[in-house]
Amino acid sequence: MSSQVLLVDDHKIMRDGIKAILRQSGEFDVIAEAESGTEAVEVCKQRQPDIVLLDIELPGLSGIETTREILRHCPEVKVIILSMYDDEQSIMSAIRSGARAFVLKKASDRDLLGALRAVAKGGSYLSPQVSDRVLQRIQKNDFETKPILAGLDCLSSRELQVLRLVADGKTSKEIAVMLELGLQTIRSYRKTMMGKLGVNNIAGLTQFALASGVARLQVSIAVAKSPKKETA
Repeated sequence: MSSQVLLVDDHKIMRDGIKAILRQSGEFDVIAEAESGTEAVEVCKQRQPDIVLLDIELPGLSGIETTREILRHCPEVKVIILSMYDDEQSIMSAIRSGARAFVLKKASDRDLLGALRAVAKGGSYLSPQVSDRVLQRIQKNDFETKPILAGLDCLSSRELQVLRLVADGKTSKEIAVMLELGLQTIRSYRKTMMGKLGVNNIAGLTQFALASGVARLQVSIAVAKSPKKETA
């Protein structure tokens, strides 16, 4: 019996390519697709797939945040993270979020199918390009990311969502409109996050977002500019 897969990526051309690979294998059945993390969580609740094949970069909730939410609601689901990035922070964040596999998008069809087969059998998988690096860190006991990841663990899914938007340079007013929440609610989230993370300003929140992988390269460009001033 083939494993049921939910495919999550905001690029249709990527989803179509992966579907073609899985169709040829005959081992995996794509029962649903989603373009965002929020949509993926809802589909998981409704369809209960065996495996979620999930892009790490998604609009709204990131792949890391989405993995946490999926496993909170559907703990039996197995998540595989797909990423264009092979940096250690992305890898370790994916593992800590509960993902069973981390596969680079530049990997071969064989690697992708190998990950799916391993996870379907209850195992784990890392792309060969990243597995040696992780092994070296384990051998050296070199886990500088622990304090950062511990801080990430203490934030709720809504706080993570607000954090990402803050790091994107959005003001409290803009975030309130985007999330359909009150302005004071957003300000309260920001204050609470600063207390949890031990930072005193927006720059500190942004630096944490970058270091934790919640915000990525496009955010670092915005950081170089003058931050927006809160108008209300």
